[in-house]
Amino acid sequence: MIRVLVAEDQAAVRAGLVLILRSAPDIEVAGEAADGEQAVALARELRPDVVLMDVQMPLLDGVSATRRVVEERLADVLVLTTFDLDEYVFGALRAGASGFLLKNTDAAGLLAAVRTVARGEGLIAPAVTRRLIAAFAAGPVREPRDAAVLDSLTRREREVLSCLGEGLSNAGIADRLDMAEATVKTHVSRLLGKLELRSRVQAAVLAQELGI
Repeated sequence: MIRVLVAEDQAAVRAGLVLILRSAPDIEVAGEAADGEQAVALARELRPDVVLMDVQMPLLDGVSATRRVVEERLADVLVLTTFDLDEYVFGALRAGASGFLLKNTDAAGLLAAVRTVARGEGLIAPAVTRRLIAAFAAGPVREPRDAAVLDSLTRREREVLSCLGEGLSNAGIADRLDMAEATVKTHVSRLLGKLELRSRVQAAVLAQELGI
């Protein structure tokens, strides 16, 4: 079972998300939060697999809540967002969010996104993610990165990083590089550790910034 904590301040929206999640036999709603402070507290208490996090919430915004959840390794965070790609979204990316989901996504898309993040694959909805990555990498808010940060990576890890920059899933990387998915997961985990990154999305941004 995939245990999900839903953090959304609008009661009607939260109820709709919970209803959809509960319709899936492999997903359990572990808890509900109406603000960022409650989201962090419940994540600490319940230790869900995934936190479905709205970015604009009272008391503690979703970006700050995401940062706390990720830093404490309480769960993977799937951020609810729009196509606006504003600073809230960029902040969530820097905070280590594992994925981004449009609020108008249909039920099937929501369930698929939760399952994707729970599997450890943070790059969801390629059209959205690629636009997000490109906008973030091109924006003035990023810090310059030196290609020397890649010196610790093996040739294979660099190839996997390049694929992450294209928004490919583990299955897509496996097909591209003729590898087993389990091997891809191992390479992703190792390169994240070597580069001191919190998520695949951050790795994708780095790949974009360095043009690899």
